[in-house]
Amino acid sequence: MIIRQGRRFLVAREAKMLNDFVVPATVGRINVAFWNLQNLFDTDISKLAADLEFTPVNGWDRRAFETKVSNLAEVVRLMFDGQGPDLLGICEIENRRVGEILLKAIGREDYALAHVEHPDIRGIDTSLIYSKSHFEFDESKTRGHLVNLRYPTRDIFEVHLKVKANNSDLVVMVNHWPSRSLGRLETEPFRMTVASHCGRLLDENVKLSRKDYLQLKDDDASLDKLNDAWDRNVLIMGDLNDEPWDRSVLETLGAGFTTDHLEEPIKFARGCLPSYRSYASKSAWLFNPMWSLMAEPDQGTHYYSRGTQTMTMLDQFMLSRGLFFGLQGLQGKQSTPGIPEVGIFRPEIMMTRKGRPREFDLENRSGYSDHFPITTTLNVLET
Repeated sequence: MIIRQGRRFLVAREAKMLNDFVVPATVGRINVAFWNLQNLFDTDISKLAADLEFTPVNGWDRRAFETKVSNLAEVVRLMFDGQGPDLLGICEIENRRVGEILLKAIGREDYALAHVEHPDIRGIDTSLIYSKSHFEFDESKTRGHLVNLRYPTRDIFEVHLKVKANNSDLVVMVNHWPSRSLGRLETEPFRMTVASHCGRLLDENVKLSRKDYLQLKDDDASLDKLNDAWDRNVLIMGDLNDEPWDRSVLETLGAGFTTDHLEEPIKFARGCLPSYRSYASKSAWLFNPMWSLMAEPDQGTHYYSRGTQTMTMLDQFMLSRGLFFGLQGLQGKQSTPGIPEVGIFRPEIMMTRKGRPREFDLENRSGYSDHFPITTTLNVLET
């Protein structure tokens, strides 16, 4: 088995990665959050959006908008003991203008917004707020991926960043999968379709193209090149509208709760590189740390009163092999060995008496969102 330590390779015939791999020293931390902001629409009527609910005639006026933005900003500022996140994925905002207004309300001067407008039928997008103090943003590689069903649906937003502290790369994919509003089982095929597309994008980021692969030779340098790609840092986050054990997440995307599939690097086959057919058919797996929060009943990020009467874990983080093991300068912080640290951010101000998210009430112009944010931390490693 080949075990990577930064850019140095160790060979250990019988070694187990979790037991023998030595992670480099931590030189910094990156606080990460994701939050579904619940219908953060502009007050101007969009030429694109088909949603007619959030308009001034229905009470969604400037005062309501400004109140909601102020409330959301307050929660963001409370995260991570008042420091706020260094990376914040968001969904359900209508456009870049709304995102920029939210940034101004949060008031952290190093924040910038990565955003691409998309033709979602309701006119709501995914975006990424990042700290310019921690990251360099590669706009040339930033892409929004629409999954077209019978109409354009919510996008997968792919952002490429470089960590200034150690020059490591990080690919972030912010997701918002199709809702369950027409029934969980009835809409499951839609989410499985988006999950499959997300998995393909993951493979594109951790595997070489056919052209590049066929130029390789059967030598150690080529094997190292394959594993350099295989170990890239990819962080997937979002409101998946499915839970960790649902088929779209566990089977289609391949985000599991063990390291069984993560441990294997690319290997020689009988002294040669694997055939391109074998390599192309290999799917990257992810580690889903949200399972660690499910030991107690009624844990989750969203509550649907007409559903199962319990919280649901719809909002999730997932880590690539490289990000889980700390193979390329970043690693999910582990408070328990082998389990990246994740949390549900539930400040008292946004909880109801029953512990549910206090969603924004248009009539009273108070509240926040129908989702709790989720949080995690990435350790920046010495390279």
